[in-house]
Amino acid sequence: MITISLCMIVKNEEQVLSRCLDSLAGLMDEIIIVDTGSCDRTREIAARYTDKIYDYIWKDDFADARNFAFSKASMEYIYTADADEVLDDENREQFRLLKEAMVPEVEIVQMKYVTKNEFNTVLNFKEEYRPKLYRRLRTFTWIDPIHETVRLDPVVFDSDIAITHLPQSLHSSRDFKGFLLAFDRDGRLSEKLHRMYAKELLMTGEKEDFIAAAKVFLATLQDETASGDARKEAGCILSRCYRITGNVNEFFKLALKDMITTPCAEICCELGNYFFDAEDYDEAAVWYYNAAFETASILDVHTSGNIPLNGLADCYEKSGNAAQAEEYRNAARQWQLPDDNS
Repeated sequence: MITISLCMIVKNEEQVLSRCLDSLAGLMDEIIIVDTGSCDRTREIAARYTDKIYDYIWKDDFADARNFAFSKASMEYIYTADADEVLDDENREQFRLLKEAMVPEVEIVQMKYVTKNEFNTVLNFKEEYRPKLYRRLRTFTWIDPIHETVRLDPVVFDSDIAITHLPQSLHSSRDFKGFLLAFDRDGRLSEKLHRMYAKELLMTGEKEDFIAAAKVFLATLQDETASGDARKEAGCILSRCYRITGNVNEFFKLALKDMITTPCAEICCELGNYFFDAEDYDEAAVWYYNAAFETASILDVHTSGNIPLNGLADCYEKSGNAAQAEEYRNAARQWQLPDDNS
């Protein structure tokens, strides 16, 4: 049976830490808790489960904190968890069976990450695979009988284990600050962070968040080396920013540019929202219909689902067509997130 170090970074998690650690009891051979500055009972609670509790001076860098936690591990594999995650009884048993049956060739195990809809900020699926269990020390081996080479890609196993994410609240404000700090430090965001920032803004951002983010996405549009995907993402964020701040000229410039490429549902929704606010319900309905039935989402799958369906219902209600409004409202209620992105 393999041995596993649990590595966690925590801060002010007294409400959920015991729930997480109790759900992992008996599965972990070592528990590493890295505290980034708690001022509640987090350390006291952690001490019930382990004496390996370390202080870490926060540097606005989750990767650095994770690396510090990993450096303290000593078992064959490392399992990473956040304090607001829970493993139920069925998946605890699945985890135990995995631990017994793990073959040494596997270097990463992915598990299904399940987030309740009300806390879903960057995912567009009910569940999504995430790497959760890592071999601590990697062994390099030669492959191919001729023209032999060293295998560099890790061996990844997709398990059926499902981890439930039950946060007490959204972390958007913390994340938005982190994105901006990364941009200010490096002058740009990686494609992964760029996309995640855009997704999180569309799903949870307030007016002030879009205003603060404008510099990041303007820089993308001004960067001749930016990918087409990044430019589309930037257009979605800036069109929302311009619409809610009343910059109509810049809003329509971006919307028209999107229409002459491959229109996306996000921009169609923005146009629907613009015309709805202007009380032009017939024109708003055209764009909501396009979002729901004629275009695809690139960041937020809701913009080709329940959001424009509810927009259509609102338009028909304003126009006095209650029956059509109820039809679209029912469609919005029945709409569901895709199961996963496989």
